[in-house]
Amino acid sequence: MTASSPKKIGVLLATFVVANNMIGSGFFLLPASLAGQGGVTALSWLVGTVIAVILGGAFARLARDYPDLNCPDDYVRPALGRDMGFLATSLYWASSWIGNNAIAVAAFGYLVTLLPLDGGDTTIRITGQVALIWLMFAVNLLGPRQVAKFQSLCVVFGLLPVAVVLVGGWGHFDAGLYREAWNVTGRSDTAVVISNLAPIFWAFVGLETGAMVAGIVDDPDRNVPRATLGGILLAGVVYLMSSVLVMGIVPAAELAASSAPFALVAGSIFGPWAIPVIAAAAALKATGTLGGWMLVSGESGARAAQRGYLPGLFGRLLPNGSAGWGLLIVASAMTAIAFLTLAPTVAGQFETIIGMVVLLVVMAYVAAGLSLLVGTPERPSGLKEKLLGLGALLACGLLFYASGWTTTAGALAVALLAWILFRIFDQNKK
Repeated sequence: MTASSPKKIGVLLATFVVANNMIGSGFFLLPASLAGQGGVTALSWLVGTVIAVILGGAFARLARDYPDLNCPDDYVRPALGRDMGFLATSLYWASSWIGNNAIAVAAFGYLVTLLPLDGGDTTIRITGQVALIWLMFAVNLLGPRQVAKFQSLCVVFGLLPVAVVLVGGWGHFDAGLYREAWNVTGRSDTAVVISNLAPIFWAFVGLETGAMVAGIVDDPDRNVPRATLGGILLAGVVYLMSSVLVMGIVPAAELAASSAPFALVAGSIFGPWAIPVIAAAAALKATGTLGGWMLVSGESGARAAQRGYLPGLFGRLLPNGSAGWGLLIVASAMTAIAFLTLAPTVAGQFETIIGMVVLLVVMAYVAAGLSLLVGTPERPSGLKEKLLGLGALLACGLLFYASGWTTTAGALAVALLAWILFRIFDQNKK
């Protein structure tokens, strides 16, 4: 085996990329919103993990079949044609950079608790979010390998204090408090579990990033599947443990009103001194996630440009492998989205953005499932591929159902408009 390229990352760093791209804003903000539903949402996390594993298995298989996989077009076009390749690639790319704004919202939401600033002031909030966006743009200019190292540091130092809370907190866990707030909605447990699958799945968006950046991973045939499934299982265990723990330490109503739920839990366990420590860790972790997703946005945009789906400027790479010019446009667009989605509260802005993003990326997952199900003359689908493809489609169908018809209709309208424009302006019809 040849030595690793300085522009390539190994299985450990790739696993960190996948895990870090999932364990971010959803992990640190969702406990507050889910507390308003009750402890039954732990079952939503469990179902969400199963869905993520099924989808991860599909992507892992695609990465083995297409070892040079760099973007959805690599596996979609051979099976489904150029039009579907465009839709999967463009919608995935759009979801990656739009979703970055939600991560910036979460990161600054925790960071502001450490500063002598008014987190309720929208001017301060938008300034902080935009500053984080451009800071992570600067980090990405250093190249993919440096971004992966930065993410690894953020995972370790960002999650270490949270891990202390997750381990040490069980001595303060009150089973009676948890049972008391099991379901505070007045609806059936099944209805609550299903209705929360879409927002919870936001925390798993990123499961595909090992496959999407396969071009910068050493020995992708072996390492991408390992990184994908390993990252999903790591994230799923952390999510489930934390969901149960926090609702057994702080009353649901108090937790639901918090903008920094993990900091609140840490304060209840260790005292007031722990609040800024956890807030700093959460801000660091979310910032690392933002940097990782900006890497994915740059990589997916570059691959789309190389296939004629985006202007050529997005495909220009710096000598260190960074998609610098494309990221400049992405960072500018993210700045605009930050202003357009600004809301009176952090939670309001966060929910608006993730509602836009989840179904866009799920449509790219649908293309993955269809690709495995249909196969190609060169790679006909066997029983394993058909089962993985069918499983992915069923998982996506459940997420569409959980999102509600209005949100689903909006996402489909965006996809239809993008396809119409593509058919009008495509200069490379084949």
